[in-house]
Amino acid sequence: MERQELADKFVEIMETAYPDAVCSLECENPLQLLISVQLAAQCTDARVNIVTKTLFKKYPDVYAFAGAELSELEQDIKSTGFYHNKAKNIIGCCRRLIDVYGGRVPDTMEDLLSLPGVGRKTANLILGDVFHKGGMVIDTHAKRILKRVGLTKETDPTKVEFDVSPLISREKQSDFCHRLVLFGRDVCDARRPKCEICPACAICGTLKTK
Repeated sequence: MERQELADKFVEIMETAYPDAVCSLECENPLQLLISVQLAAQCTDARVNIVTKTLFKKYPDVYAFAGAELSELEQDIKSTGFYHNKAKNIIGCCRRLIDVYGGRVPDTMEDLLSLPGVGRKTANLILGDVFHKGGMVIDTHAKRILKRVGLTKETDPTKVEFDVSPLISREKQSDFCHRLVLFGRDVCDARRPKCEICPACAICGTLKTK
């Protein structure tokens, strides 16, 4: 099966299996999503949602975060892990948003990548979920699953993104990646994939090589 045909079939299978997949981070605006994604690095979305429930009340806008006391913000987000760097990046990010972008979250990859703490994964999520421009969010689930299915041989997230993006239409990329997260949690586990109940078993490259 050609890679494009495989991609089309896999996207269709994921759409059927997870028709209502959305980002599991609970946010009300682009800034909250931007900060939540930074907090989610090496942390579960569930934990981030617990932290941000009070965090976003304490810091209601970009100016509040930009003026936050570093040590205090560190304590506010401590349970998400790596809180020293996360707090420093959040404050720096919000100050740049004010100084360069009028306090608004920008809508291009180049501008998003200029913000402290923002990499391609975060930028693609913002571009897809906020601005509906599409974007392949290559997290641990996506990287693992796309290789297992046979859509890529790459292991570096950026290389995976550039390898697979041309195979998925831009309007479907964001939802597709959200579906991969659910699929990775429910079925295609890192250590013990449930191949016996997998909706994609008929096209899975890993199964065909066993």
